Amino acid sequence: MTTSITEVETNGVERIPDADRTARPVDLFRLAFGGANTFATCVLGSFPILFGLSFWQGLAATLLGLLAGALLLAPMALFGLANGTNNAVSSSAHLGVHGRIVGSFLSLLTAVAFFSISVWSSGDALVGGAHRLAGLPESDVTYGIAYAIFAGLVLVVCVYGFRFMLMVNKIAVIAASALFVLGVFAFAGDFDAGYAGTFASTADPLFWPSFIGSALIVLSNPVSFGAFLGDWSRYIPATTPRRRVMGAAFLAQIATLLPFVFGLATASIIASKAAEYVDPDAPNYVGGLLAISPGWYFLPLCLIALIGGLSTGTTALYGTGLDVSSVFTRFSRVQSTFFIGALSIAFIFIGRFALNLAQSISTFATLIITCTAPWMIVMTLGYVTRRGWYDGDALQVFNRRQTGGRYWFNHGWNWRGVSTWLLSAGVALLFTNLPGQFVGPLGNLANGADISLPVGLALAAVVYLGLLTLFPEPRGVYGPEGPRFVRASDTAVAPIVGSPDEETAAAEPATAV
Repeated sequence: MTTSITEVETNGVERIPDADRTARPVDLFRLAFGGANTFATCVLGSFPILFGLSFWQGLAATLLGLLAGALLLAPMALFGLANGTNNAVSSSAHLGVHGRIVGSFLSLLTAVAFFSISVWSSGDALVGGAHRLAGLPESDVTYGIAYAIFAGLVLVVCVYGFRFMLMVNKIAVIAASALFVLGVFAFAGDFDAGYAGTFASTADPLFWPSFIGSALIVLSNPVSFGAFLGDWSRYIPATTPRRRVMGAAFLAQIATLLPFVFGLATASIIASKAAEYVDPDAPNYVGGLLAISPGWYFLPLCLIALIGGLSTGTTALYGTGLDVSSVFTRFSRVQSTFFIGALSIAFIFIGRFALNLAQSISTFATLIITCTAPWMIVMTLGYVTRRGWYDGDALQVFNRRQTGGRYWFNHGWNWRGVSTWLLSAGVALLFTNLPGQFVGPLGNLANGADISLPVGLALAAVVYLGLLTLFPEPRGVYGPEGPRFVRASDTAVAPIVGSPDEETAAAEPATAV
């Protein structure tokens, strides 16, 4: 029976029953696009201008980063389709029953960071807009009230679960898109596509580092969804064609050109008419946007902040509660969501009022993406070499407090996948170059360009395929058709032993999608 949107979702990370898998690829599109069609994405879209690029150079960097990120993200939607569970649990197949905590840890950090950014940016826009519209004082008290109300709304939606969140995003996708389109009329008179930026030519030694940095910031937005796509695609029937599910995930990111270009275009206007707001040492895109907006567009801006921020916050926090409940199995999804939500809200207030961590959170999010991308490569290549075949029962061993199974490997750890992630993420961090924030020991080897992400991606692909070839995995993990592109060993698979936490737990059939 399909769960009503007014009922609190009780599903955890166990395989979703086929009767409840009634979502469609378009629903995945709505959730992924709704989570990115937000004010926070506009802020990311402003970075090419902050880095000194012209409008057209910034648009090229945005297209490059968005296309690369969408291609990298799309396969991550297949794990929920194949296994009916979230991506962290599915990663047991490639990192081991215990190694899957890497995915849970990454998704937890990503969610807290992006939830915080969403609440901060949306709260600031709401208070700023209300100040211009109704004279609301801009004080710590008003900001605190805005953050609390906004975070509370997000938490309520997440507690109700997938169906309620889907309903919210159905509304958010249409409403936020319409308001962004309305912005075309608000800023058309001031926009100049010929905005030249600060570089005299591409021969400037700082141009390419700025261009690459801009593209990587855009790319980080799709990558941030990598750990969460399975949270939503697990509700899609397993018989759905893979190309449709991947296509929905890909197109959802391409559609974010709307908020990205909105941010890029309005930032170029701010740079021309209110340059003090794009000072590289203290950029304030939200303040600049309010400064250049016509009075009639203040209310639409507040609605964008409210609707878009709600979408981003729910997509991040829902996945976090789900993941924590899968690691600490004594907690239900609802209990985990409340717990992580409370911690996140406390973090938001401490960071905003006590430590002023806005810049640090931006750095924190970038570093998380640098570490998440190699994990995504391991997952994607693992899917390819396994031909999309997984043993649903063996994936749930950790959650049922059992041992053994196809994915037990070495005491619950698949050192091939785990070591690939550790090495690739570690080396990528060495190449990180965020001037004034974090510069790794090798960060200046590319003339100031941040090449951490491409280094991590390439290294993960080479190392993982090399390890699978030199140290073959047991034949039992590959299913009836055997491995693709790599060899298999005749190592025996340990049987599953121990009792499930719930007496009604039953073995799930192996799946191949």
